[in-house]
Amino acid sequence: MALPERDSPLRILHCPLNVVGQSAALAAAQRELGADARCIVIEESGHGMRADACLTQPGDGLLAREMARYRILWQAMRWADVVHFGFGQSCLVPNAFPGFGDLSWRQPWRWPVRLYSRLIWLKDLPLLRAMGKTLAVSWQGDDARQHDRSLELFDISIARELGDTYYVPGSDEWKRRGIDAFTRSGAKHYAFNPDLLHVLPESASFLPYSNVDVRSLVQRPPALDSNAPLIFTHAPSHRGAKGTAHVIAAVEQLRAEGLDFRFTLIEGLPHREAMARYAECDVVVDQLLAGWYGGLAVEVMALGKPVIVYLRDGDLGFLDPAMRADLPHIPAQPVSIARAMRQVIAMPRPALHALGLRSRAFVERWHDPLPLAAQTLADYEKARRGGACRTSSGASR
Repeated sequence: MALPERDSPLRILHCPLNVVGQSAALAAAQRELGADARCIVIEESGHGMRADACLTQPGDGLLAREMARYRILWQAMRWADVVHFGFGQSCLVPNAFPGFGDLSWRQPWRWPVRLYSRLIWLKDLPLLRAMGKTLAVSWQGDDARQHDRSLELFDISIARELGDTYYVPGSDEWKRRGIDAFTRSGAKHYAFNPDLLHVLPESASFLPYSNVDVRSLVQRPPALDSNAPLIFTHAPSHRGAKGTAHVIAAVEQLRAEGLDFRFTLIEGLPHREAMARYAECDVVVDQLLAGWYGGLAVEVMALGKPVIVYLRDGDLGFLDPAMRADLPHIPAQPVSIARAMRQVIAMPRPALHALGLRSRAFVERWHDPLPLAAQTLADYEKARRGGACRTSSGASR
């Protein structure tokens, strides 16, 4: 995993967001491998590892946020060799979808703000490219996932479940423009969810989540021998997008059947407190619509917890075949979540314990930040030498 020899460490700026701690975790792993990597963000935007520097505080106004935006851009111009953008946004994205269709003349002050957002939108990409910076971008989910393409491609999806109540009207076209802008800038695309590779360039790579340093977590799989009722946990960041209504309906159905189990719904807790709650449960029900597991599932699998989740078969071809063979999940769809939970309740405790250990081993093999950081560093170096970054379907092994 050693870096190629250089006169000085490669300087990598991760910005401007740190969704679920992914950018900060990747920067930390790259530093461990010898790079000079920093994660600097406008604001913290999710649970998980905190950024190296956050330039605003909760409650700061628009002016403070915009000053932070340009301070990060200055760091990218002055200091960085590589700029790795998170959540599909460059420094100059005050509004991800800067159209005018949702504005009203009853709020005239919003028009100049939106015009400003549109004028600067992604304009730093050609500037940084002209300065010789190596660019990369990570796509994490709804930053690239599109309503119309999801309806076209998938029988089960957030789009089919929630429709226009979830996706901002007109956002599909802005997402496509954004992807094209990063592509024209020569950025290396990474997708943390395999379904995103349906809408990203062919050169994009699937990069498993690296948001957990498994070495920092003690595994606590379901008890090998216990008569206590199983504890199921579900922790939605957005109830609709995670399929929470289906989970709650399944819980009510199983309770009506007289099955003995406990269920906890975890929402709005600080990350440390939520992790303590996850450690006390036996099984976690993750998302049922997106077709892949999220950063939460990686955290709880690292704790040794089996995960019930919907994985879309049609997306699994983007994975390394060995990773696909290793998947330890308990499969479920919205219509079958009650059946999946019923099967888990009936499972012998030694089998459930073994599945928890398998889940931990899966994270150790496929979500270890160090080999994933090594993969990105190799891609950066190849791009800096003028070669096209390779396409991969998993971590380098």
